[in-house]
Amino acid sequence: MIRFIDLRSDTVTKPTEGMRRAIAEAEVGDDVYGEDPTVNRLQEKVAQLLGKEASLFVPSGTMANQLAIKSQTQPGDEVIIEATSHPFNFEGGAGAALSGIQFYCIKGERGIIKASQIEEAIRPKDHHYPVTRLICLENTHNRGGGTIFPIGEIEAISRLAKERGLLVHLDGARLWNASVASGIPLHEYARWCDSVSVCLSKGLGAPIGSLIAGSKELIHRVHRFRKMFGGGMRQVGILAAAGLYAIEHHIDRLKEDHENAKKLARGLAELKGVKIHPEQVETNIVIFEIEDSQINAFQLAEEMKKFGVLIHAIGRRMIRLVTHLDVTQEDIGVTLEGFERVLGRK
Repeated sequence: MIRFIDLRSDTVTKPTEGMRRAIAEAEVGDDVYGEDPTVNRLQEKVAQLLGKEASLFVPSGTMANQLAIKSQTQPGDEVIIEATSHPFNFEGGAGAALSGIQFYCIKGERGIIKASQIEEAIRPKDHHYPVTRLICLENTHNRGGGTIFPIGEIEAISRLAKERGLLVHLDGARLWNASVASGIPLHEYARWCDSVSVCLSKGLGAPIGSLIAGSKELIHRVHRFRKMFGGGMRQVGILAAAGLYAIEHHIDRLKEDHENAKKLARGLAELKGVKIHPEQVETNIVIFEIEDSQINAFQLAEEMKKFGVLIHAIGRRMIRLVTHLDVTQEDIGVTLEGFERVLGRK
């Protein structure tokens, strides 16, 4: 079987041998009854890491985000969000379908929006307008290229929200990466937000699962909607065990992924027809533009596959690469050799 170097996403990671043993040995119970001890340990652990009263295990990051929106809005409300954010672009229109809300999209700088922009977007108290209820932030920001949301700006947005009676949700699918790269503890990011979602199945390498954290009152409400959305599961400790293992063994090693991403970005900057700013690569995501008129992103992806490298075209001229625990330093070298063969050096 051919081994591909898979840079399409950090969701493609496979469970390690240690994680597989943890799955096999997991103590389980019926989680709908609240009787799965491994799930309960995971939820307590994540709540503690995020400095929140409680957390709840759910199947996916999309469900976590949509539960946060559903639990903190009413139909007809408006949610302020950055224009390239995940809940607006990549969750199947769920905000409208499941919660009856509309998004007010703000264009950010590499995914980052400012309190001043949000203040201008808050609707006046007038019956002609939807009610502004919730602000959604994303850290790290996927389409921003793994950008770390500055904690000072999160604090400013939080203070504005409290002044105006609004709530803040943090899509922290890759918050682990932000914390490792910045040195800022998870709970310091989370303290400014009413709800926080984190994902286990990206950089941490678990096969499935996310959690949403907040106050006990909020999580009680989230729990009800999880049932409504079909997210209640039974002997799910086998999955929670993978998440616990990932938290205990795979957080600190994320710095290796960040180093590999920066090495990849520096190498790409040496190639013809590539527009990239290596200094902007902060975590494990590399986005670059193809300026060569002889080849587009989809064609480049096909050519790279011939070299055993899988990459993700996110537009006719844009490529996204994501490093993760299944990608080694040697793989980065092989990948750059493949790009050089296809594109050539400057």
